[in-house]
Amino acid sequence: MQWHSRTTVQVTHHAHVFEIVVRGEVDYDECDLLHAAWAEADEQALPATVVDLSGVAFGDSGLLNALLAARRRHAAEGRALILLGPLQEAVRRLLAVSGTLDHFTVTDSRAAALGPAPGSASGP
Repeated sequence: MQWHSRTTVQVTHHAHVFEIVVRGEVDYDECDLLHAAWAEADEQALPATVVDLSGVAFGDSGLLNALLAARRRHAAEGRALILLGPLQEAVRRLLAVSGTLDHFTVTDSRAAALGPAPGSASGP
């Protein structure tokens, strides 16, 4: 499923990870796109949700509130929420100035974010 505005939000179901890819600028007017994606992630209830924010050039308090609400829901259900970067400066600054950056797991590696399936062998 894909929604469009000046922001694009696309969701993908992997075996054990729900991925949300966000592109563009996320402000109050675009938050309904995120809420629709969160609802689908919550319905699927996979062990982890990866939110790719590498293509987000701007985010305001609407983005911050959406991320914090998702973090609370995931924590309450014992599910991981991972932000995938690299985060653009405006998004990193939003999280840093609000004092919330350290409350999120952030990685710049898509492979690390999506990770191996539970029980799969890794390494030599």
